Amino acid sequence: MQLDQATQEQLRQWETELADEYQRIVNQKLNLDLTRGKPSPEQLSLSDALDGILKGDYKAADGTDTRNYGGLDGLPEAKQLGANLMGVDPEDVLVGGNSSLTLMFQVMLTAHQFGLTGADSAWKNEGNVKFLCPVPGYDRHHTVCEQLGIDMIAVPMTDAGPDMDKVEALVKDDPRIKGMWCVPKYSNPTGVVYSDETVERIAALGKIAGPNFRVFWDNAYAVHDLVDNPPELACVMKACAQHGTEDSVIQFASTSKITHAGAGVAFVNASPANLKGFKQFLGTCTIGPDKVNQIRHSRFLPNRDALMKHMQGHAELLKPRFAAVLDALNEAFAESDLGNWQEPQGGYFVSFDTRPGCAQDTVRLAAEAGVKLTPAGATFPYGQDPEDRNIRIAPSVPSVEEVKGAMKVFVVCVKLASVRKQLAS
Repeated sequence: MQLDQATQEQLRQWETELADEYQRIVNQKLNLDLTRGKPSPEQLSLSDALDGILKGDYKAADGTDTRNYGGLDGLPEAKQLGANLMGVDPEDVLVGGNSSLTLMFQVMLTAHQFGLTGADSAWKNEGNVKFLCPVPGYDRHHTVCEQLGIDMIAVPMTDAGPDMDKVEALVKDDPRIKGMWCVPKYSNPTGVVYSDETVERIAALGKIAGPNFRVFWDNAYAVHDLVDNPPELACVMKACAQHGTEDSVIQFASTSKITHAGAGVAFVNASPANLKGFKQFLGTCTIGPDKVNQIRHSRFLPNRDALMKHMQGHAELLKPRFAAVLDALNEAFAESDLGNWQEPQGGYFVSFDTRPGCAQDTVRLAAEAGVKLTPAGATFPYGQDPEDRNIRIAPSVPSVEEVKGAMKVFVVCVKLASVRKQLAS
C-alpha cells in the first residue's frame, strides 16, 4: 500500500475495506494490553528462588546483620552486584531500594534544591533551568522534570544516539541547561545503542557546559540482550575519567527487569563528590535501605557469569514476543509508505513511526478495538509529539498468541488511520 501514489478512488475503496475489517475486530470485544514494559509472569518466575534463599543466614560478608538499621551506602556484595551490572568500580556505587526511578528523582531533587556539591551548586539558584531530552524517549524522565519545574528541550535521536551536534551547540549556547537524560543501551523506546563516538562526546560535555551540569545515564537495559552477539556499550565513566569530567555523569541501574520487578535493588554510580552530596540528602530521609533484599540478590546473582546466565532465560521468553511484533510489521509495511520502525537487539520496546498526523488516531482506533497502547506523544516532553508519529509497543507481558492478535489489530488501525488522513488532506 503506497498512499502517495494512490488515486482518490483507490483510497475510498481501501477505506471501505479497512473499515469493514476494523468493525469485525471491534465485534470480537478484545482486551489486550501493549502499554508498559513490565516483565511477564514467566519472567518473574525465573527469580522465585529468591524466596527462602537466605535460610536464616542474615549476615553479610563484612559481618553486618542485614536485619538492622544502617548501611546508607549498601552492602559490599550488593555494591559488587551493581558494579557487575554497570561495569564500574564497586566503590563508586550506592545501593538503594527497589526503584532506580526513585533514585533518579532523589538525585535530581538534590541537585535542584540543595546542590550536589554544596548549597551554591543548587540549580534553583539560577532560576528556570533546562534539561535536554532525546526524543522519542522515556515518559517517566519527562515527568521528573515536570514535577521539579525544569524546562525540557527535545533533541532528536539518531541511529547512534542523541544528535550530538545539536546537543553540543545547545549546551555551549545556554549555561542554564543543567543536564541530559540518556538511556544509552537499547534506548527506550527506539532500541538504539549509543555509539562509541556518542559516548565519548557525552563524556566531554562537562568541559563545554555551564556549572553543575549532570548527565543522567539511565542504564536500565545494560544486560537485556535479545541476540547472541549483542552490541557493546562503551563505559561512559572511563571516558569521563579521560576527560576529567567525572562529576558530569551520574549512572543508574536496577534489577527491576532482572528479578522481581517490584522487589528488586537499584543502584547509583557516581563520582565521590556526587555521592557525598547525595548521601547528605539521603541521611535526612532514611536510616538505610532494605539490606535483607540486597543480600538476597547478592546470593542469587553472585557474579557476572550468574547474572548473564540468568538473563538468557529472560531472552528466551522475550524473543518470540518481539518476533511476533517485527514479523507483523514487516509483513504489513515492508513494501509500503505507512510507517518506519527499528528492529531492536535488546530492551523492552519497539518504536513505530506512522505517517505524520496518524499516531493519535491509530492509538484511539486500537483502544476502541480492545488493544491498549501507550498514549501517542508519551515519548516526547509534555506529551507533545510535534509530528504526531511515534508509538511505543511493549510486547513483554501478553502471551505470544496475544501479541500476534494485538498486532493484527495494530496493523489494521495504522492502515485505516493513514488512509483516512490521506483522504482528508
